[in-house]
Amino acid sequence: MNTITLWDISPWGFAALAAAALLVGFSKTAVSGANTVSLAIFAAVLPARASTGVLLPILIAGDVLAVLTYRRHAHWPTLWRLFPAVAAGVVLGTLFLVWADDGIVRTSIGAILLLMAAVTVWRRRTAEQEDDPDAVMTRAGRIKARSYGVLGGFTTMVANAGGPVMSMYLLSAGFRKLGFLGTSAFFFLIVNVSKVPFSAGLGLIDGRSLLLDAALAVFVLPGAVIGRWAVNRIDQRLFEQLVIVATVVGAVQLLLP
Repeated sequence: MNTITLWDISPWGFAALAAAALLVGFSKTAVSGANTVSLAIFAAVLPARASTGVLLPILIAGDVLAVLTYRRHAHWPTLWRLFPAVAAGVVLGTLFLVWADDGIVRTSIGAILLLMAAVTVWRRRTAEQEDDPDAVMTRAGRIKARSYGVLGGFTTMVANAGGPVMSMYLLSAGFRKLGFLGTSAFFFLIVNVSKVPFSAGLGLIDGRSLLLDAALAVFVLPGAVIGRWAVNRIDQRLFEQLVIVATVVGAVQLLLP
């Protein structure tokens, strides 16, 4: 079996997973890139492949809370441009999981996240002006959306790590805080729900793993409440810096042995 049950976890391991679940709620309503820290904790406490199946329902719980909080701020033209490319990335990620072991999964995702963070920092330092979210309708905007969409679909399927890729895309597209959070909320709710059949088909989700999820899901709500309180107290520049720093931290954790 690829799944993990509640009874397989030590008390200290469960405490670490509970803290990671709280951080999921916080990341969904405040700083999206912080989610990579949760990913790294799950991958450290559980086998990397099995951790993706346990984490997915926790992420969906956070997505529901984020949609309820920021549903009025989603930018749907961006979402419609992303979804076809993301679907292709999810299929590629599924095929990759059939072949790859835990070490390859961790190294691949960590390297991709560092690359995305570097590209975003470079673009924001060299750009003469910020992009606008509506630029997704231009030819260059469509190409960028497809590129990030495939990477986002691949990374979200392989290790639930699509958050940092999409964070880098939304930052590079010029989204402000609420538009960023509203668009990413709907994006990940739809994408993560669509991944459930793939994960179940790979043996990563079943009734045994869902029992562990039920025990951890209660920690998502307080994290979301804390995030909603904090987001109004973070200015735009600090918000962007936190997203990038959280992405880099999570990537480095994945690359460490």
